[in-house]
Amino acid sequence: MAELTKHQQSIVKNYYENLDTALLQRLGEQVTDLYLAEGKKRAKLWEVIEKSLTKLEVPKSRVAQVVKSDDARQLAMLLQELLAKD
Repeated sequence: MAELTKHQQSIVKNYYENLDTALLQRLGEQVTDLYLAEGKKRAKLWEVIEKSLTKLEVPKSRVAQVVKSDDARQLAMLLQELLAKD
């Protein structure tokens, strides 16, 4: 792999420093999408949400509980908790 310039290194560093914030913002958007989604789209959205929650280091048992419930309100409550910690 080629060496990164200082500018590129700065971009990569900033990306990883702000990853949690970006994931929380995307999760908020996904909550809204989940309220409106049905069928296969809803199932696919839950898969993406599960990955986001895992990246945010939410305990696996909590992730499984929220995903199994298939309830956007529970996800919204979890998001509020995560935002309060941030």
